[in-house]
Order: sequence, then C-alpha cells, then structure tokens
Amino acid sequence: MSRLAEFRLLEQQLAAQLAELEALKNDSALKQEMEFETKLRNLLNDYGYSLRHVIQIIDPQPVDSGSIAQKPARKPRVVKTYKNPHSGEVVETKGGNQRTLKAWKAEYGAEVVESWLAN
Repeated sequence: MSRLAEFRLLEQQLAAQLAELEALKNDSALKQEMEFETKLRNLLNDYGYSLRHVIQIIDPQPVDSGSIAQKPARKPRVVKTYKNPHSGEVVETKGGNQRTLKAWKAEYGAEVVESWLAN
C-alpha cells in the first residue's frame, strides 16, 4: 500500500471515529453516567473512601473469580454391583477399571458381564 493510500485510509478512519465521538457526546445515557461518576467520586473524596473500601463494605465476601470460571463439580459415581452367576462372586465398583471385572469381561465378554449388573 502506498503512503498516500495509507494516509487517506487513516484519515477516513479518524473521521469515522470523530463522528462516533460526537454521537456519544450527545447521548443522554452517557451524560447521565458521567454525572453519576462525578458525583460518586466527589462523595468518596468527601468521606475519604476509595472504591475498594466501598466494595468491601457492600460485599465483604466477594465471590472468587477463579471459582466462577471452573466447571461445576462432578456428580459422584454410583456403586455398581456385579454378580458372577458361574462362581457366585460379587464385585462392587464405581468404575469399569476394576481388576476382577476386567478379567470377567476378558473371559466372558463385556456385554455378558454387563448383564450381570445387580442394581
């Protein structure tokens, strides 16, 4: 891009931003917000408080921002009981990674062992 084209592009962007700024200056909601901020800061100065002090007064135990971002806790696993009809042996487990259960699945097949689920 030539320097002249770059200059004109920047000039157009500046004009657009200036128009947006003028529109914001005439926005009544922005004026009200700026007035509120000014009055709030004056009030804080009158009483010698900072925003941090006010937040501490209003919400003494703020929510940890790190805990908000975390996923919700996992639902606890349900204990499953399997009963081997061949040997009568019973296995209770919360997951499928139990040694005896794995051995049964290797010997009899996963579908067959799942049919032994007691609860």
